[in-house]
Amino acid sequence: MLAAAKSLGIDRIGVTSAEPFPELRERLVLHRALGYESGFEEPDLDKRTQPSLSFEAPRSIVAIAVAYPSKLKNPPVSEPGARRGILSRSAWGEDYHRVLGRRLERLAEWLAERAPELRWLSMVDTGALSDRAVAERAGIGWSGKNCMIMNDELGSWMYLGEMITNLPLPPDAPLLDQCGDCTICIDACPTGALVGPGQLNAQKCISYLTQSKGLLDEDAMVKMGNRLYGCDTCQIVCPINRGIDSRHQPETLPDPDVAKPLLRPLLQMGNREFKETFGASSAAWRGRKPIQRNALIGLGNFRDEASAGDVARVLREDPRFELRATAAWALGRIRGDVAQAALAEAAEADADERVREAASRALAALAEPAPKRGGVRD
Repeated sequence: MLAAAKSLGIDRIGVTSAEPFPELRERLVLHRALGYESGFEEPDLDKRTQPSLSFEAPRSIVAIAVAYPSKLKNPPVSEPGARRGILSRSAWGEDYHRVLGRRLERLAEWLAERAPELRWLSMVDTGALSDRAVAERAGIGWSGKNCMIMNDELGSWMYLGEMITNLPLPPDAPLLDQCGDCTICIDACPTGALVGPGQLNAQKCISYLTQSKGLLDEDAMVKMGNRLYGCDTCQIVCPINRGIDSRHQPETLPDPDVAKPLLRPLLQMGNREFKETFGASSAAWRGRKPIQRNALIGLGNFRDEASAGDVARVLREDPRFELRATAAWALGRIRGDVAQAALAEAAEADADERVREAASRALAALAEPAPKRGGVRD
């Protein structure tokens, strides 16, 4: 199977038993008690840690990894009047759920040719099991302090998936942790979401915040910078990842204008155009509202005066109060006559109290010294 992995489009493959994950369960119980869950996870902790609850009489789990790139070739330039946002690298190229789904199907076909009695169930991210826990036990990589699975050749730039089977496949040995005393990822986390080695408070993680749909507090918005989906900071700073840029999987290669899109056109983008532009990316799974809200945040953090009219239009016309309130915050940072006029109107006349309050706060901010730009990445 190891020898066949490359021909199947798989960069790493490993096997572990289908025994439960008791240590993971202990961590998950504590994680829940501390309020660190994102809410996107499987809520049943037994299902997350007992393969037999998802698959009858499991004998082994095959874990796979597919590498993805970490750098944009010839990235488009972000400049005044044409500011750009950024998608995390995991959202570049085709949706990894589809990419790994096809790899797991190929693997199943390969196994079935050699073991016709094969039964199998594949999972990629949205399954009950923890992809990272399976990958760690199967020897794909070690669990880094940034909660990512890492190995010394691909770093953490890899998608993970697994297949529960009824075959008694021999297990592989886990890899030794190579993070040592390094805490660069913990120190670099913009919001302090990495509360300790291998401990993540998902509620504070910028990746989670970009995927949420509600209003965000000002501190979070400033720290988001121009991120539209996800956050790669804890991976970018990691010494293990330095210089690694895997580009041999064609589906993972990004369209630079999708990975780093112009912000202003996003504000008026309808559902059809959004699906045409981002529908192939994993960034589309939450719909356009979070992306549009995050585009407003990015323009506010750039303090891009050329965008004031577009942002003011959102404040005046968008039916979604979350976007109007976020537009008010952004105008408070952009400043200028257009911003002030739109904010004064909204503070007086918007139908939603939350928007009126946001506009009033932004108007008050105009009387203060101009804020610094947020954590934007040109």
